[in-house]
Amino acid sequence: MRVEIWTDIACPWCYIGKARFERALAAFEHRDHVEVVHRSFELNPKAEDGTTPIIDAVAAQYGRTRGQQVAREEYAASEARAEGLGFLVGARVHGNTFDLHRLLHFAKSRGVQVELMNLAFQVNFAEERSIHDKETLRSLAVEVGLDDAEVREVLADADVYAKEVRADERQAAELGAGGVPCFVLDRQYGVSGLQPVELFGRALDQAWRNRPAARQRHPDTAA
Repeated sequence: MRVEIWTDIACPWCYIGKARFERALAAFEHRDHVEVVHRSFELNPKAEDGTTPIIDAVAAQYGRTRGQQVAREEYAASEARAEGLGFLVGARVHGNTFDLHRLLHFAKSRGVQVELMNLAFQVNFAEERSIHDKETLRSLAVEVGLDDAEVREVLADADVYAKEVRADERQAAELGAGGVPCFVLDRQYGVSGLQPVELFGRALDQAWRNRPAARQRHPDTAA
């Protein structure tokens, strides 16, 4: 069974949702038969690299007051900490994540995509380092074992792995995913937004029971 997950490292709900899904998957009886595929999604593909504080940028983007956005940030922090994740309220800056998505595809080709994703999430939400800075991205990539020279080449050429990022985003659009996190199980079931661990568990159970191989063996159980 395949689970595809569309995320943006800039998204706090993706940070928390990934942790909750992983908890559900760890408790899933057939977890060794589940392939997890991480896909790219840019919440704001037109965002420019900058230094605008995240609270101010997102409040302006969605037409909220600063107080409303601070409340949302504090809620996200409480949910993250409940999952054992670090979260510094308002410590991030707003920027473009396209280079990071390209780098994650490169990391995938070298077998360390999840490691880089986890580190990028941690840096973005729990540390005061910017994932929108190429030198920071380079250091993170090297930290998870990627070759420094190859990383520099990827970051220097905006066309490298661009097609892979765009392909992921097209698939999200074709599936009707307008936001993240978005979890798609065997292209049959979708789970979006910030959901509890229990819902992920039920979705895994249902998708497993109704996967093509199971329906062939037990046609009476098909939904």
